[in-house]
Amino acid sequence: MTNLVRRGDAGYEDARVGRIFNDRRPDRYPAAILLAADADDVAAGVRLARAENLSVSVRSGGHSWAAWSLRDDALLIDLAELDRLDYDEATGVLVAGPAARGGLDVSPFLAERGRAFPVGHCPEVGLGGYLLQGGQGWNGRRMGWACESVIAIDVVTADGERIRADAVENNDLYWAARGAGPGFPGIVTAFHLQTYEAPAAMWHDTRSFHPDDAAALLAWMHGLLPTLDRRIEPVIAATRLPGEPTLLLHTTVMAGSDAEAAELLRVFDGGPLEDRQVAHVTGPTSLAEECVAQAAQNPDGYRYAVDCTWTDAPADVLAPSLSRLWSELDTEHSFSIWYGWAPERELPDMAFSVQGNVYIATYAIYSDPADDEKYRTWVHARTADLARHGAGVYLGDTDFTRRQDRFLSDRNYRRLEEIRAARDPYGIFASYLTGDVKGLNVHG
Repeated sequence: MTNLVRRGDAGYEDARVGRIFNDRRPDRYPAAILLAADADDVAAGVRLARAENLSVSVRSGGHSWAAWSLRDDALLIDLAELDRLDYDEATGVLVAGPAARGGLDVSPFLAERGRAFPVGHCPEVGLGGYLLQGGQGWNGRRMGWACESVIAIDVVTADGERIRADAVENNDLYWAARGAGPGFPGIVTAFHLQTYEAPAAMWHDTRSFHPDDAAALLAWMHGLLPTLDRRIEPVIAATRLPGEPTLLLHTTVMAGSDAEAAELLRVFDGGPLEDRQVAHVTGPTSLAEECVAQAAQNPDGYRYAVDCTWTDAPADVLAPSLSRLWSELDTEHSFSIWYGWAPERELPDMAFSVQGNVYIATYAIYSDPADDEKYRTWVHARTADLARHGAGVYLGDTDFTRRQDRFLSDRNYRRLEEIRAARDPYGIFASYLTGDVKGLNVHG
C-alpha cells in the first residue's frame, strides 16, 4: 500500500477533497486516505483499518452531494484507479470497475460494440455509488433500474477477504448491493453488468413554456403520463439557463429507427398548451449530445444543495408547491425537475424498494460559501413541503445530515440491517451519513 496518505502528510488535502464534485466540501477529516491500485489493495486497506481500529469509508466517483466519503478519523479508500472495462461478446456482460463513469466511459465503450446500458444522466457519475443506490438512468422507464441489470459483484468483505456475490453465491450481499447505497456492508471492486443491444435511434422533443403555465403543464403531463410508451422519458425542468426563468418539457426516446422515434413523440403534438409554447425543437439526438447538455446544467466548480422526493400526488396537489419552488430559482444554474416515472410492475427482490409515479428533485447551484446556509435551508424546506405528499426519496439526491425520509421499504430496511449485522458485526464500514441514526428510513 504505497499510496497511503495520512493526515498531516503532503498531498493529504488533495486526496481528501480533490475528487469531490460538489465545491461545498465539508470539514470532515479522515485519519488517512488509501488510493487503492486494485482489489488486492482494497482488501489490504480493510485489514489495515481493522488493525488500527478505524472505520472505513469509500469513494467511487466523488459525486454524492453530501460527500459521504468524508468521515472524521476513518480510513477513506478511494477507488479512482478501479475503472477498468472488460466486455464479453459471447454473453454481452460488461465487467466494470466502480470508478468507471457512466456517460464518459461506459456508454462510449459500449457504443463501439453496438451495446448499451442504462447509465446515469449526469455523465461524470461513477458506477459505484450509482448502482448501489439503484441507478436512475437513460431509458430507465423501459430498462428498469440499472441495478436490476447487475448480475454479479466482486466484493471485499469486513474481514478483508475478496469474494463474488450473485443470485446463488453470497446472495445476501447481492441482494443488498442493489439498493443499499452507502449502507452496503462491503466494498464492491467490480460490477458484472448485463448489457443490451443499442437502440438504432434516439430523438428529443423540447418545448419551452413561461413559468406562469406551470399548473397547466403539470395537469397535461399527469394526464398523459399513464398512456406514454415506456421508451418515452418525459422531464419538466425549471431553469434559468436560457437567461430568463423557463419551463422546459424535455422528452427523449430510444427506438428502432428515426421514423419510429418521431412517431412515438407525436403524442405531444396538439396538446392543450400548443399555443402557449415559447419554442419547440425536435429531432435526432444522441447520448453524447445529451451528456454535453447535462454537464452544462451540472457545472464543475460550484456549490450544490440538493433534495428530492417521490410522489403519487395528483397535479393539482403538487402545482402550488412546485410553482412556488420553481419561481424562487435565483441563480444561473439552479434547476428543478419533474420526472415522469409511472412504474407499471413489481420490483425484483432486491434492497431497492421505494419509487413513485413522479420524481421531483431540486438542485441549488451557487458559488459563494456565504450562501451555504441560505440554499441548504431553502432546498430542504421546499422539498419537505412537497414530501408531505411523498412516498420517500432516492438516495442519489439526498443529504441526510439535513433532511431524512424513507429510502427502502420497512421490510427491506429490516432485512438490510440483519445482513449488515451478520456481514459487518463490528461496524467497520461507515454506512449512512446522518445526523440522526434513529431517524433513518422514517417516512414523514
